[in-house]
Amino acid sequence: MMLTAYDPFAATNAAFRALDQLVGRTGSTTARPLSGMPMDAYRVGDNFVAHFDLPGVDPGSIDLSVEGTTLTVTAERSVPQLENAEWAVAERPYGSYTRQLVLGRSLDTDRLEASYHDGVLTISIPVAEKARARKIQVTRADAPAAVEARTIEGEAGSEQRAVEA
Repeated sequence: MMLTAYDPFAATNAAFRALDQLVGRTGSTTARPLSGMPMDAYRVGDNFVAHFDLPGVDPGSIDLSVEGTTLTVTAERSVPQLENAEWAVAERPYGSYTRQLVLGRSLDTDRLEASYHDGVLTISIPVAEKARARKIQVTRADAPAAVEARTIEGEAGSEQRAVEA
């Protein structure tokens, strides 16, 4: 498995949507805090790729960190500061928000790359060399290979000692 997604605000988003439906509101006149970060994720070749929608976010406000197998993406969309503006409608969300992904151990997070273009943050993480599929060559042997049995302590097994005696 490449990742496990966790959205700590999923229940809150559902509650806001239910409240809006209950009162017959499809939009509001006040902006709500940011609550989600839509994402697409897939594996292509030897890379895991994730795209996060972050429209209107200053790239300087994006923070990525990896701790163990957890990738944390934090971003902020600031409220525009307009002088003498009388807001009629403010439906676009503003504020800061975070999304965490639990990555599989098969990914090489030391080689993670990130770019931001047209409001989309793209993260690419290579699959670790040790986790990549590889072909193992089988050679023909004239005689069966001898395999020595060992215990956890590293001593030769009792069958091996009996054969040597």
